[in-house]
Amino acid sequence: MRLLPRLHLFEFLDQSWLPEVLRRGEVDYLHVVLDKTRPYDGMATQLAALLRMAGTNQIVDLCSGTGGPWRTLLPVLRKLNGEAEVVLTDLHPTPGLELPEGARYRDTPVDATRIPEELTGVRTLFEALHHFRPKQARAVLEDAVARRVPIAAFELTQRSLPYVLVQLLLVVPLVWGFTPLIQPRRWWRWLFTYLVPIIPLLVLWDGVVSSFRTYAPEDLEELTEGLTANGYTWHLGVHRARGMAITYLIGQPGE
Repeated sequence: MRLLPRLHLFEFLDQSWLPEVLRRGEVDYLHVVLDKTRPYDGMATQLAALLRMAGTNQIVDLCSGTGGPWRTLLPVLRKLNGEAEVVLTDLHPTPGLELPEGARYRDTPVDATRIPEELTGVRTLFEALHHFRPKQARAVLEDAVARRVPIAAFELTQRSLPYVLVQLLLVVPLVWGFTPLIQPRRWWRWLFTYLVPIIPLLVLWDGVVSSFRTYAPEDLEELTEGLTANGYTWHLGVHRARGMAITYLIGQPGE
């Protein structure tokens, strides 16, 4: 499939000035879509292997938003590793979420390019690496290499014309369809989804921009070129399941 050029365009969720109501409206929609479609459950085997290799049960999830896929993924992972735990972190944290057993949300901001030393374990990013420009993305990976910790990044978005066209056609109807499933129900959510449809347009814009920002496997090869200190190795590819394609990048230190 021919790739579109990578463009690091403006994305609303990256902006600190975005009103909290609109930020929450967008991330709550993404939250319920992940809960219902469960695209990342199949990644549990790879994560269990990383934990085993690293000799830890701890995962530090970066750029977690409202919890990413962990409400469904962690119970699957704990069937393979009953002691697995995840600490959710974000630059704009969303504490007070309903989370599965073994998950907790750090309520202070965490910049993925400057991770506090006390946060140890396998690092994960779901739908997050594309938020960083190449220099920043490489810095995130370099830090994992320097600290000799495994890191795994996963992306559902694709930088292709068919994928973008599907988003243009389907995203707004999907937001309208999934919104009644979001709990708790809030008056502002209905106002900004149906009467004044700002939230669907934000989701559409950010979704299309995310596609243009997405790192394809060949981009990931460039990002990781030379990042091999201390025997660090990288594995990347595309996992296909349930009609979806997940681009993944997994790095781990040598023994």
